[in-house]
Amino acid sequence: MAAYSLLSYITIHASAQYHPARFGGRTANQLVASAEEAIGDGRLRPGDRLPPVRALAAELGASPATVAAAYRELGRRGLARGEGRRGTRVLPRPAIAIGEGAYLEPPAGARDLATGLPAPELLPGVGPVLASVAQGPAMPVRSPNMDDVELVERATQGFADDGIAVSGVAVVGGALDGVERIAAARLRPGDAVAVEDPGFPPLFDLLAALGLERRPVALDDRGLVPEALDRALAGGAGAVVLTPRAQNPTGAGLDPGRASALRSVLDAHPAALVIEDDHAGAVAGAPALSACDPSRERWAVVRSVSKSLGPDLRLAVVGGDELTLGRIRGRQLLATGWVSQILQRAVARMWAEPRVERLIRRAAGAYAKRREALIAALDAHGIAAHGASGLNVWVPVRDELATTRALLEAGWAVSPGERYRVESGPAIRITIVSLDPSEAAELAGEIASSQLPGRSVRAY
Repeated sequence: MAAYSLLSYITIHASAQYHPARFGGRTANQLVASAEEAIGDGRLRPGDRLPPVRALAAELGASPATVAAAYRELGRRGLARGEGRRGTRVLPRPAIAIGEGAYLEPPAGARDLATGLPAPELLPGVGPVLASVAQGPAMPVRSPNMDDVELVERATQGFADDGIAVSGVAVVGGALDGVERIAAARLRPGDAVAVEDPGFPPLFDLLAALGLERRPVALDDRGLVPEALDRALAGGAGAVVLTPRAQNPTGAGLDPGRASALRSVLDAHPAALVIEDDHAGAVAGAPALSACDPSRERWAVVRSVSKSLGPDLRLAVVGGDELTLGRIRGRQLLATGWVSQILQRAVARMWAEPRVERLIRRAAGAYAKRREALIAALDAHGIAAHGASGLNVWVPVRDELATTRALLEAGWAVSPGERYRVESGPAIRITIVSLDPSEAAELAGEIASSQLPGRSVRAY
């Protein structure tokens, strides 16, 4: 990724103006092809706002109906999304390979508190394990299942230890791959999905690429608000994606009371598909809880190893109902076939090593101290931040752009909250993986100085 100026970095994350047309054509198909090419070569960047329908129609000499049809097709292809009065924007992660420099990294010299990857020093080294696995005998190709027996047994036992009775386990290529496969197995284009607000932008983009409509649901530090979820399901949402702990970006995590309340709501909507994304797993710093009742007809829990063992392992396990798992495995056989046996064996061996378990506990403790230090430092300035678990702290602010700009000028790169939000209030996301507790007071002071005095902000 390319390094950009402070202004460019801020603008790509939260643009207030639409861009002049960087694509053309007279028919809807021509407009779509031109826009797709512009996104691919970087003339249209992730987050760019497209011209209003009537403005583009007048500029190109096309009918508004033609432009509107093109925008709908861009949405269907997972390239752009209509946001009501905020217009239509290129998705932060459009479903197309894009050119070098289309994604931005923080400007040179800024501390990166925006990238949500785990701390390298808190990850177990995978080299020796991969080397030992690769030296073993090759796994013969067999059908219908190439999931490693030891990995599946350990994953199944892990779910059982947390009180989650799964009918089986499927191995997939990461948390979002699991969510995509579950959605594809159980949903159809046009279905509505309840999502956390604020929530995870790649999930929003994935749902758009699948042709699914998102329905925002409010949350607090304990997870989804039960009454808000009930309204979304009663209003036509046929599925919900929720994060039981380490919610991104707010750090929300279920407690027993909230898990029980959500289970009661879900029991009143037995046909709804429930997807739980436990992406952080054991490093979340919170107990493993679930709102799923194993007797549900359609449900699944995804657990990734990216945050605990390393992002490059690209592996997650899915537990759930028998039919959903069967459809996931069936589609795998038609495409990738299976997740690498080398990766599966490596994860199984790492899960079996006491040293890895100790390092995971150490990582969970370190992340907790970093979150707590920043939250306490902000509280000393009267700023109520959120980060009950996970790798991020969500800080309500009055003006995302102004706050982000002030922090960049002070040498701190954070994520403006706009792309995480649907209806919730303005905020910034701070990833604490590299933030030493001794630095929390300085950062909190910079955040406090960027805010106007005497005015309250809305937390969620």
